[in-house]
Amino acid sequence: MTGVPEIFDRPSPNRDARPDGTQIDILLLHYTGMRTAEAALERLTDSAAKVSAHYLIEENGTCWRLVGEEQRAWHAGVASWAGASDINARSIGIELVNPGHQFGYRRFPPAQMQSLSALSLDIIARREIPQSRVLGHSDVAPERKEDPGELFDWAGLAKSGVGLWPEPSPSSRSDMAFEEAMRLLSHIGYAAPETQVMNAGARNILLAFQRRWLPSDLTGALTPETAARIRDVHAAHNPS
Repeated sequence: MTGVPEIFDRPSPNRDARPDGTQIDILLLHYTGMRTAEAALERLTDSAAKVSAHYLIEENGTCWRLVGEEQRAWHAGVASWAGASDINARSIGIELVNPGHQFGYRRFPPAQMQSLSALSLDIIARREIPQSRVLGHSDVAPERKEDPGELFDWAGLAKSGVGLWPEPSPSSRSDMAFEEAMRLLSHIGYAAPETQVMNAGARNILLAFQRRWLPSDLTGALTPETAARIRDVHAAHNPS
């Protein structure tokens, strides 16, 4: 892996101070969901839009800094993880240029992933961010967001040293009570509802989990394959 990519500055006014004493302990990944990189840069630096991120990485690997890490960028929106709700205050946000599900969702090119990996390795080393807290936008806002989505190569990113990707257990299918599934998902960090039956909130959580950990099973249902994967991911987040 090469060193940190060259970073170009394009300051965004959409930022403010982090609350005193807040520890940065989340690296949050997004896709831009816009037709072009320039359109995304314009929006993320438009004061009227009131959205931003710390970094943006184009498909060719070009990296832009929009907000300094010491400041709070406005990228997560209404979100939560492991009981914490002000995700912007405790995170560094990286936007990846991609048309998204609305404009022709596609895989993230190698050059983009290489820049992301190099930048992320530097951030998590400097900020001492746990690997278990390298997250996608859909993880923290499952009722609203799909990004970076099922085509994002989480496994490849983990192989480069960024984030978790537990290998599937020998049994790829497992029976699990719905209430237990929600409990384990909550332990992982998802805002899973306390319920014994499927409802809209539970389906959103399951879809977010599948997008991240089991993109071959985008059903929003507690299938045997998803149950087995929940056990794998829970074990990775709670090593004995």
